[in-house]
Amino acid sequence: MSKGEIVMGALAPHPPHLVYAENPPQNEATAEGGWEELRWGYERLRDSLSEKDYDVIIIHTPHWATFVGTHFLGVEKFKSLSVDPIFPNIFRYNYDLTVDVELSKAIHDSAAEEGLLVKMMENPDFRIDYGTITSGHLVNPKWDKPIVCISSNRSKFYFNSELMQANMIKLGKATRRAVEASGKKALLLSSNSLSHRHFTTEPEIPEDMSKEHITNHNQYLWDMKMINLMKEGKTKELIDLMPDFTEQTVAETEAGCLTWLMSALDFPDYKATVHAYGTVIGTGNAIIGWDPKKAKI
Repeated sequence: MSKGEIVMGALAPHPPHLVYAENPPQNEATAEGGWEELRWGYERLRDSLSEKDYDVIIIHTPHWATFVGTHFLGVEKFKSLSVDPIFPNIFRYNYDLTVDVELSKAIHDSAAEEGLLVKMMENPDFRIDYGTITSGHLVNPKWDKPIVCISSNRSKFYFNSELMQANMIKLGKATRRAVEASGKKALLLSSNSLSHRHFTTEPEIPEDMSKEHITNHNQYLWDMKMINLMKEGKTKELIDLMPDFTEQTVAETEAGCLTWLMSALDFPDYKATVHAYGTVIGTGNAIIGWDPKKAKI
């Protein structure tokens, strides 16, 4: 069997507004558009993937929060309705997806070898979180690839960001090892925003772009600092700054998804491709890709 590989990693934020604005047939709500820069950024990311050959999408999501260990989907098929608990008016999405249980179990076992507490989620009635669905849809709206979904173990809340970072670095290493042993080609998605201070009220028309902007200038400066490190290939410095960034901006990086991705990609020192940066309800969102082939150029 040939060696598996990670064909690309991406920071793929999951605001449900982006799905809402595109009016896909799976979503019950309809919109007049909105958040075009981010939606066009996802188009550019999809274009960069169009010539990539990959078998599976591995998603690390903040919205499947587990407090005792890291969990992995262990059922082959899921079909249900996902309703966003904060924005049920814009996101009521009928999903039908397939899980690569074999690879999911392989990453589970590899993570256990790293000393992490892990569990397979084998409840067929489990409802998939909207972070997984949104990132999965925006990257692959055809849903013609199986996924592996990884929960976010909230060790930051019981301990601190440093311990979360250490665990996610182990999880990233375990993911890479399992993918390589599987013989499969994988796309990895870190499903999180950057700065994450929201507005506390919603405009009468959710897609009214005259109301959309970053929450405050400090959030923007932090986002730009982190994005520039990605553009410069300074991912180890990015990881060093992550605890401060997370605290200062209430960033969704608290879930460890981006740290996991950087570790799985073996801390890339080549330039990331920034497809878009924009805001949704005041939060900072970047769509960014890392192509390991660039490391060989």
